[in-house]
Amino acid sequence: MTQPDTPGDAGRSGDHRSGGDDVRAAALADPAMLRGLTRARFGRRGLLRFAGLAGGTAFLAACGVSGEKKDSAGADAASFWKDRTKAGTLDFANWPLYMDVGSTDADHPSLDMFTKETGIKVTYREVIQDNESFFAQIRPTLAANRSIGYDLMVLTNGITLSRVMQLGYLAPLDHARLPTFAANASPSVKNPTYDPGNAFTIPWQSGLTGIAYDPARTGREITSYNDLFDPKFAGKVGMFGDNQDLPNLALLGIGVDPAKSTPDDWKKAAAKLTAQRRDGIVRKYYDQSYIDALAGGDLWISMAWSGDVYQQIATGTNLKFVVPSEGGLLWTDNMCIPRTAPHPVDAISYMDFVYRPEIAGMLAEYINYITPVPTAAEHVPADLARSTLLFPSADELSRVSRFRVLTTDEETEWNRIFQPVYQS
Repeated sequence: MTQPDTPGDAGRSGDHRSGGDDVRAAALADPAMLRGLTRARFGRRGLLRFAGLAGGTAFLAACGVSGEKKDSAGADAASFWKDRTKAGTLDFANWPLYMDVGSTDADHPSLDMFTKETGIKVTYREVIQDNESFFAQIRPTLAANRSIGYDLMVLTNGITLSRVMQLGYLAPLDHARLPTFAANASPSVKNPTYDPGNAFTIPWQSGLTGIAYDPARTGREITSYNDLFDPKFAGKVGMFGDNQDLPNLALLGIGVDPAKSTPDDWKKAAAKLTAQRRDGIVRKYYDQSYIDALAGGDLWISMAWSGDVYQQIATGTNLKFVVPSEGGLLWTDNMCIPRTAPHPVDAISYMDFVYRPEIAGMLAEYINYITPVPTAAEHVPADLARSTLLFPSADELSRVSRFRVLTTDEETEWNRIFQPVYQS
């Protein structure tokens, strides 16, 4: 198993899960959990993710490529997998700091176990800094029906993943080769709205978007999305400047399930956000720098990724994280196989391997995200097993929603409605 140098210090914090008091209590009571939660999430939710800052890469990802045809169904699974055999090689593209490590950062015990048991040698690369920019890099090669050099990659549910599936760039999964996923995956990760029947993806890990605040500055506990619109906090409120978290949380804030939302709902949510800006309540639309502004007192309350808050808690900063009463956002990073992957059998073998509870536990203990395997709790330290950050209950999962799945036409209208809020 080999791995090149990790680019920069990009990492992953800002995960999520669970509601209000349980989240805060777990973070404060379980210092061991902070190891995985306190890694800078620039790579996972970094600058390039934001449409206003993504520049050329986001533009390229959104634009078509010569010779590209839409094929939302992709290849038939039976025909795709016919006569495919193990090659003994797996090239895996992932985000920085999103794998268990051993004595050195280049040592990944779970990958070593996979190689020992299967004979498949893994070349593991932390090359994904952002969904849009990564897709922009690989899109021309996929459109030309050539290998991108990876058999397995991890993409977040949302606009980019939907586009990749709509264009037919992912291999359809053969679920006969995924018995461990079928046996051990949480019901919450099966048949997601963004990929019905897990036709092309199965989850790697999940995380949450909610609200962070400094109670010493707000003077009270925060419980509602509407607290972000309180005139008492004028000039001290931070909002995300992106086309996924900002609109989807706003829809929840007006009482609308993003998955069932209509363009009229989008306009109502955008109008509420526009009024918030017009009235001087918003200080700024942020990238990940919101967490420094919050810790430093420039902000009193902000949209937030929970892992960023735990990073600050670990340093002694008096911040809290809450899932608003109207609901929070659950996002999932998904394993998927490029249609042109040269070693798809090796890739799907690994996908099934990580759904073994003991392997899922190894990953959960280091990464500290929501694991898709509930019984992994039996293979982690007791303090982690009790944490709703990694093992949320069905009731807690009922309080969060997924991003709205958009067609190409809907995406155009969505961006037309919401981008002026944070770009003008």
